[in-house]
Amino acid sequence: MSVLQLLQQVNASAEFNRWCGIEVTHAESGKVALRMPWRKEMGQYTGMLHAGLAATVMETASGFAAGTQLGPQVLVTHFSVNCLRPAVGVCFIARAEVVKAGKSQTFTRCDLFSVDSAGEERLVANCQAVLAVGPAA
Repeated sequence: MSVLQLLQQVNASAEFNRWCGIEVTHAESGKVALRMPWRKEMGQYTGMLHAGLAATVMETASGFAAGTQLGPQVLVTHFSVNCLRPAVGVCFIARAEVVKAGKSQTFTRCDLFSVDSAGEERLVANCQAVLAVGPAA
């Protein structure tokens, strides 16, 4: 089974990820891309993507990127999100990569892009995360 297929399987097992419509579109060692379609109920009061859902897709991408090197049992111990501009689009793409993989902690960064109806991407947020290997479920 490829890394992409494994992460797609892990992603499909999470009900919240399914509700969000998150799809794993790319995976290799230390790098992951996720896609999340826009739905009206994902918006906050002005109709932009809610910052909580922006954080969700970036945190998920960061965990999956770390998981490509540490295995599926990773836990976020810290993450920081920067909302750079209004997140409006037909879908959102999160691209995460491992910055440094250590024995007890792994550091990642992630960029979130909105995609308009013409397919143009625009950077809307970014995230830095620290992850650790968690207990087996």
